Amino acid sequence: MGERSPGRAGLAGRNKIASIGQGVGSFRASGGDAVGVIVGAIVAVIVVVGGWWVVRTYNRLVRLRNQTQASWAQIDVQLKRRHELIPNLVEGARGYAAHERGTFEAVTAARGKAVSGGLGVTDRAAAEDALTATLGRLFALGESYPELKADQHFSTVQAELRSAEDKIAYARQFYNSAVQSYHTALESFPGNVVARLGGAHGRREYFEAAGVAQDAVQVRFA
Repeated sequence: MGERSPGRAGLAGRNKIASIGQGVGSFRASGGDAVGVIVGAIVAVIVVVGGWWVVRTYNRLVRLRNQTQASWAQIDVQLKRRHELIPNLVEGARGYAAHERGTFEAVTAARGKAVSGGLGVTDRAAAEDALTATLGRLFALGESYPELKADQHFSTVQAELRSAEDKIAYARQFYNSAVQSYHTALESFPGNVVARLGGAHGRREYFEAAGVAQDAVQVRFA
């Protein structure tokens, strides 16, 4: 006898098994696609957050760097004002104490060094400190020569210089504070990482002159 043809029940069973297999395969395929979508979404979020983190940190470094530059500009303005007033003081004192040539020459030489170009912050501070020391000798003439002390023009210029010195002291504190904040951002995470990615970021010098903003403010004629 030949082989018996499968009955309807057998064919139905086979079709059911095939259908189940196809369903499992379809589920696996759809599940794999879902996992891929999830992984891709996670990677995209990481990239976006990381990019935002880098940009935010870099912009903060730029802002702090610009703040140090702006605060130094304020010091520079007041130092130039100081330099402009000194010749008036020298000329005013010369009229009453012409024989004090050594003092006048020392002040003029120190001022010339302070206004010379190409000095860094540290060298500039040292030059201003030296200028303050010579100004002390000039201010002392006011006590030695009562006529000079009573001169209205000399007193007015001295008051303007005192105002400039006070502003230098304030600007100096603000600048050094800005430099400290900038250094902290550069040396701590994540700034120390982002700073290496590019840009003109680096440490700044403190304005450490003791005389420019401190001793000169204490000079008084009375």
